[in-house]
Amino acid sequence: MSRVIAVVNQKGGVGKTTTAVNIGAYLAQLGKYVLLVDIDPQANATSGLGVDHRNVASGIYEAIMGGGNIREHIVTTSVAGYALIPATPSLAGANVELVSVEDREFRLHKTLNEVRNDYDYVIIDCPPSLGLLTINGLVAADTVLIPVQSEYYALEGLGQLLETVTLVQRHLKPELSILGAVITMYDKRTKLSDQVLHELYQYFPNKIFRSVIPRSVRLAESPSHGIPVSLYDNKSKGARAYEKLAREILEMV
Repeated sequence: MSRVIAVVNQKGGVGKTTTAVNIGAYLAQLGKYVLLVDIDPQANATSGLGVDHRNVASGIYEAIMGGGNIREHIVTTSVAGYALIPATPSLAGANVELVSVEDREFRLHKTLNEVRNDYDYVIIDCPPSLGLLTINGLVAADTVLIPVQSEYYALEGLGQLLETVTLVQRHLKPELSILGAVITMYDKRTKLSDQVLHELYQYFPNKIFRSVIPRSVRLAESPSHGIPVSLYDNKSKGARAYEKLAREILEMV
């Protein structure tokens, strides 16, 4: 039975896409079949895996708006066993277009049901907002992974995100669970990082991953080469941290 994980944080710049791309790559390298679904109109996950979203004929927008067989929109990546449904420029208008669509919150859920059992894991990279695309990501998911940056404003808006998850559980997807929160961009030299980690335990007392993702130049560089960090520099501290996180996820789901 496959597991669908939504990677969500409405705050931008917290390492959300980096987390989605790299845990997907490591899960594939650990022998799992993985599908990454990019529902962020910025298309960073798509470009981070070497696909130019401006030149893609179709992607997740076309799939959720009724564009034929979803398998036609899946592309391969440089990692064996790792596939992608890319974001295309059309996705920018989806939040508005979905408003008048029947069962608007369930479009992605219905679309992914056609292929989810072709994969061990489906990872959804959600937009940095709480609009209809993100709601679709939450409804389609079994569980939620929340990257949290170890910075002063990191916890700002986290309560709103958790409230949104609760509303989705109450009204749309009762079985949705929170897999946990992972600290990103951690700098052990600063007291601030430790303070954020301490406060985060109050939000998620039993759901903090042991793996902590450090600030890493290699993590920042790898998307410009269109490959995950595991192929760019698998010996870097960022790569080792994401491999550890992927192994933790394997143990949990």
